[in-house]
Formats: sequence, structure tokens, C-alpha cells
Amino acid sequence: MIYGNLIREWAKDRNLIEGSTVQAQFVKLIEEIGELAEAIAKGKDEQFMDSIGDAFVVLTILAAQKDLEIEECVVHAWHEIKDRKGRMVDGVFIKEDS
Repeated sequence: MIYGNLIREWAKDRNLIEGSTVQAQFVKLIEEIGELAEAIAKGKDEQFMDSIGDAFVVLTILAAQKDLEIEECVVHAWHEIKDRKGRMVDGVFIKEDS
């Protein structure tokens, strides 16, 4: 994904990968998730989109701090969930027994 590369280069240029800590980036991620929660609560569509993008940027930096690429993490997660069976019931995902 080209944006992962652009984000990593942007973060490297600003010393956010080596000059920051996983803990600091995690706090930033929680801040962005808080902004997403506000966007959902207040129906702010532009803030909703921006918050998801900002969270993606922070997750990309977090992955890079652990010598991973966000794309690898997404592929790993996909292989974990792709065969899951179940459905949403009253707002909770109920997994089918294998």
C-alpha cells in the first residue's frame, strides 16, 4: 500500500519512529479514538473520517516502532478472522462453534 510507505517516510522525517516510544504513540492512538468517539456521538462525518485516518497513521507508526509494517499486521489479522463464522446479535458478535 502506497500510503503505508508515505506515512512511514513522513514519520521517519519527523523522528516519530525512533524518537518516540510505543507508550507515547499508544496514548496518541487513544486520543485519536476519543476523537472518533466524539464524531460518532455528535454525528460529525468529516471528523469521523479524519479520526479513522489519524488512527491509521498512529497504528502505522506503532507497527514501524516494532519493525513491522501495518500491511503485515492487516494480513495477519485477516488470516485470523477470514474463516470465522458467526453473526451480530444485539450488538455483540457471537462466534459459531467450529
